[in-house]
Amino acid sequence: MLGVTFVCVGRMREAHYISAFAEYEKRLGSLCRFELKEIAEVRLSERPSDAEIAAALRREGEAIERAVPKGALTVAMCIEGRHMPSEGLAKLLNTAAEGGRSRVCFIVGGSYGLSGDVKGRADLKLSMSEMTFPHHLARVMLAEQVYRALTINSGSRYHK
Repeated sequence: MLGVTFVCVGRMREAHYISAFAEYEKRLGSLCRFELKEIAEVRLSERPSDAEIAAALRREGEAIERAVPKGALTVAMCIEGRHMPSEGLAKLLNTAAEGGRSRVCFIVGGSYGLSGDVKGRADLKLSMSEMTFPHHLARVMLAEQVYRALTINSGSRYHK
């Protein structure tokens, strides 16, 4: 069974995001070995400078790198990434499993995204949209899409 890890910056605090994510986490449990690793978001001043943001992203990036499972296919979620339909994500997961990768790791940054180093080391940069979403909503949306991709691969009727 394929392992799927989400490495996410920040903790969700909003009940509606927590509830929605928990539902998909439960569903994913029957289709993969799912794991969530939350990385502390570096606190910034009210109006951070570009240098302060860059330093925070570097620190978060170091923690992300430590959390990524060894040998995992890594997918950095970022706006400049590639767009992919649900069927494409299903194919990516299937190809990873068939190619001997036992784990796929999706990385979701915090309010300011991901460091260039994290994006540069990723096997794939993936974008959900050209629109901007709160990173906690993006986490829920990603969980739904991974669930959808795995149901496509299993032949389930969830994906119509």
